[in-house]
Amino acid sequence: MENSEGGTSSEPDGDTPQTSSCPNRASDPARPSSSEHREPRRLREAKQHHQERRRRRRGEGQEQLLRETARRRLPGQREHSEACGSVSDAAESSPKRRAHFLHGPYPATHFGPKACILPNPTSVMHIQDPSSQRLTWNKPPVNVLVIRKIRDETLAEPFKELCRFLVEEKQMMVYVERRVADDGTLSKDESFGSIRNQLCTFREGYDDISDCIDLIICLGGDGTLLYASSLFQGSVPPVMAFHLGSLGFLTPFKFESYKTEVDKVFEGNAAITLRSRLKVKVVKDMFPPQQREQEQEINGLVPHRYTNSEAGKVTLQLQVLNEVVVDRGPSSYLSNVDLYLDGRLITSVQGDGVIVSTPTGSTAYAAAAGASMIHPNVPAIMVTPICPHSLSFRPIVVPAGVELMITLSPDARNTAWVSFDGRKRQEIQHGDCIKITTSCYPVPSICCHDLVYDWFESLAQCLHWNVRKQQTRLTEASDTSDTEN
Repeated sequence: MENSEGGTSSEPDGDTPQTSSCPNRASDPARPSSSEHREPRRLREAKQHHQERRRRRRGEGQEQLLRETARRRLPGQREHSEACGSVSDAAESSPKRRAHFLHGPYPATHFGPKACILPNPTSVMHIQDPSSQRLTWNKPPVNVLVIRKIRDETLAEPFKELCRFLVEEKQMMVYVERRVADDGTLSKDESFGSIRNQLCTFREGYDDISDCIDLIICLGGDGTLLYASSLFQGSVPPVMAFHLGSLGFLTPFKFESYKTEVDKVFEGNAAITLRSRLKVKVVKDMFPPQQREQEQEINGLVPHRYTNSEAGKVTLQLQVLNEVVVDRGPSSYLSNVDLYLDGRLITSVQGDGVIVSTPTGSTAYAAAAGASMIHPNVPAIMVTPICPHSLSFRPIVVPAGVELMITLSPDARNTAWVSFDGRKRQEIQHGDCIKITTSCYPVPSICCHDLVYDWFESLAQCLHWNVRKQQTRLTEASDTSDTEN
């Protein structure tokens, strides 16, 4: 056995031939003499010493890797040293702490005795366990943005009631759009005049309110939440949406109990769903005509100058909550666009168009086009063709960290059109491209119950998911007749 100094102890080694008390073995003429044992024993000792040195170097290397990983660990990222132990026996004997990664156990980063993942904090995507996604306030909220569905007179009374409650009882500063404050039904109500004079107004595209809003309250349908998302191209305040529209898939709260629900939110500790958004760039003249003719793709890869962020002119940059839709517009020809993933050509879409959506948008246009419905906490991007002229083109789901690029195919007979959450529709011509990746600014949507129950409740109530007349149980008589037959 090996002692702490790396040498051998006086105890007999299992691999070393030992002197036996058996007379037959002692008198065996074929047994080598003691002088013949010296050289093999020295070799074994040298081999053991060499193995001990290798184990020491391996332990030092792993300790250095652990120190480097701890130094590069992201803020809030849990330690997972149990997966990086120096020996597998120690890792098996010690209980592993459950760390959440993409809503599951944090995967081990060491594979076998020598392989591991290179620590790289820039490529780490850490997402909290859904049960720990709770809203809390560092400071009490003061400024509340109230978004009301326009051109719906039935929302006038709920809007006035909510504003009166926030201003008079909660002493909040309420922000509304100027066109909402100038609505005729509000100006005619003299009892609401004092409250109306205390409202802060803004105009979309002219006034920046992104740094002064603590909470957003939406009155209407899903469009109000989409509109609220478009107002904040950076960090988004928590959004509380009341169902006063037509569908209401994203609006879980009922207005009848608004005072109780708003009080709970102000107190904090409410469940929230982090709805990921897409960061979209529209780049004009990304591919100059002369370069498109001279250079070809190599193994499906776009030349580096084409993927350079400095090439072309960025004409539009948006944060999109639901989807980016590229379609054929008014043309009668098929839409023909090329789809790239991280600079590599994946496929060409020939059909009416293609939808690139978030998990939140998977229950919108993408669902109508045949895509699967994905929970909003799943980190992914969905690519769904619109009426493709191919029987094998199925919707796909790609990791949230990739960058998608859509360009007009060189063989396209017409231009394409793109829209972002149904807004800012514009034409895409040859040489233009659309770059799409997951944004680091999600929409924190406040849940009525929790993020799992609310989603399935919306599936059942709004989309009537898996609604079917229940099958009746068999009677005893029918059971007997079936058995006899």
